[in-house]
Amino acid sequence: MNLTSSSGFIWNWLEKAIIYPFMSILKIARMGHPVLMQKAQSVEDPTSPEIHCLVEDMVETMYDAPGVGLAAPQVHVGLRVVVFHVPRGRSDGEDGAGSVPLTVLINPVIEPIGEEMNTAFEGCLSLPGMIGKVARYTHIKYSALGLDGKPFEREASGFHARVVQHECDHLDGVLYPMRMDDLKTFGYVEDMQKEVKE
Repeated sequence: MNLTSSSGFIWNWLEKAIIYPFMSILKIARMGHPVLMQKAQSVEDPTSPEIHCLVEDMVETMYDAPGVGLAAPQVHVGLRVVVFHVPRGRSDGEDGAGSVPLTVLINPVIEPIGEEMNTAFEGCLSLPGMIGKVARYTHIKYSALGLDGKPFEREASGFHARVVQHECDHLDGVLYPMRMDDLKTFGYVEDMQKEVKE
């Protein structure tokens, strides 16, 4: 997903640059590229140096874009890897409550909790300059492996849940326009500003 605004973004970027000083910015695949249409393969060894290097480069690329999430197929790698964060400016709670630090998901699995859906505008780094309204589950549970190879699971709601669903869709060759019910709400950001504010 792309990032339109977030408080603390510069600090977060500097913090990650200190932690990962040798990262590279990768080229982001745009809608129409075959890699975005394919189902990504599972990662066999999350602890391998190659996966750690990929994740570090994905983090660098995500913050540079800037975005709140990035999936490996978006950087031309057909593996089930996602990186994301929910900055204070985009969290659902007050004063940053509900923000989520940088998180790595390897071979993630999503399970909806309940049937409640929420419709909101989304953007995507693979569809630069465009947004559209997408219905997503409001509350989910997701599980994945970390870079240490250990499994973990979390529950998420609101924007957190939306980001995870959006990024994990990329692992199955799904772009957000494919989930839209009404293409009249799909367009360029500058032309949709009034709709977004409403």
